[in-house]
Amino acid sequence: MAGGVGFILGFLLLVSILHHATAQTVHVVGDTTGWTIPSTTTFYSDWSHKNTFAVGDSLSFKFMTGAHDVAKVSKEAFEACSSDSPIGNVLSTGPATVKLDTAGVHYFICTVGRHCSGGQKLSVTVSASASATPAGAVAPSPNTTHGGAVASSPNTTDEPPATPTPANSPTSSLPNDGGSAAAAPAPSSSTAVMASIYVTLSAIVMNMLF
Repeated sequence: MAGGVGFILGFLLLVSILHHATAQTVHVVGDTTGWTIPSTTTFYSDWSHKNTFAVGDSLSFKFMTGAHDVAKVSKEAFEACSSDSPIGNVLSTGPATVKLDTAGVHYFICTVGRHCSGGQKLSVTVSASASATPAGAVAPSPNTTHGGAVASSPNTTDEPPATPTPANSPTSSLPNDGGSAAAAPAPSSSTAVMASIYVTLSAIVMNMLF
């Protein structure tokens, strides 16, 4: 029985490791184009805007060693294409992978020749978690309540003032919740999968113990 419990605990550890690994994404910079002098100076900014980056993700810069490199720089150096004060070591061996370990905007350039001026530069905005809204998503209207009802606009007509409401009665100034309690957010697919695995494993352990 002890051996069976040890097997279950080991399997749970493996599932936890796999779940943590799959929660992180490796982004191949430029997709099939890779890290090179692009056809347009906005190529890498356009690529960045189409992707969502979170802490724990990685950037994979695919290039030929000796032809290009990757330097992390400040915003000022990025805009000026200056390689005078890189942040950390310049990665000159391709392909190179950079871990995005902090939230915020990260800047990268190629320091070879005038490659940066030709558009070989990349900035990515990293969110604290993978649940951040992707770039280009439409934000909800400020006139929409949680219940989906649209808040009324200020009254601009000369209507007579409304009759005061007794103090012991519900007033119309209470927040509009759409007529019902807000629905609890649906669990993510990864959470549902993990919950199913844990329930199944719990049943196995109970069968082994009893």
